[in-house]
Amino acid sequence: MPDALSMRGQIEPHLPHLRRYARALTGSQHCGDDLVRSLLQALADTPGALSPDGNPRLELFRLFHAGAPLPHADRQALLLTAVEGFGAAQAAQILGQTKLQIEQAVTDARAAIADMIRSRVLIIEDEPMIALHLEQMMEDVGHSVVAIAATARQAVYAAQAHAPDLLLVDIQLADGSSGIEAVASILAHIDIPVIFITAFPERLLTGQPLEPAFVVNKPFDPDAVLATVAQALLARLPGFAPAT
Repeated sequence: MPDALSMRGQIEPHLPHLRRYARALTGSQHCGDDLVRSLLQALADTPGALSPDGNPRLELFRLFHAGAPLPHADRQALLLTAVEGFGAAQAAQILGQTKLQIEQAVTDARAAIADMIRSRVLIIEDEPMIALHLEQMMEDVGHSVVAIAATARQAVYAAQAHAPDLLLVDIQLADGSSGIEAVASILAHIDIPVIFITAFPERLLTGQPLEPAFVVNKPFDPDAVLATVAQALLARLPGFAPAT
């Protein structure tokens, strides 16, 4: 049976990924982080629950799901595979389902999401090729890109001019300005979901106050971006109740 120190060493590298998943699933930093803290307390009380012979990351996600019913079961498989990078067989282990059930759930979730959401997107990104790639991805699934901003100043102006429904944001912008500061200025006037796309996601997933609910790794997998966009927008629909 692993002691508390060895267990911490096993799971600590994977906590940012679990926080990202929990936040995306609930649509809330607060609710997602609370669920992760509850799991960590349970593991501290029963360290033997984490198998020393298994894949630590898979085991951590499996125990997260085993602890209590989680919201939005219809999109869990999609987030696990598209955003967190688990294979269908691994997601089946996490959710206690078959691989076939997972594959069908992902197909169903994609179809349902495509029918539910269309939005106006502001892209805040200083790399032209990345910005164009994001723009094409958004338009391919029916979203409208209202503007692309390369600096914080441009982003604030574009948000005021176009009233977007969603922000896709890089952290470091062309003139040395900060995407985080741009978002803070924008959110002071309009309340919309924000997805940060960054090469350093761990910096935004520490469990500290005032961190984003939605974070995607850079370089990004298009499926991860699209799944996160869908979850961020769905979180704003009536009836989307985060876990408490």
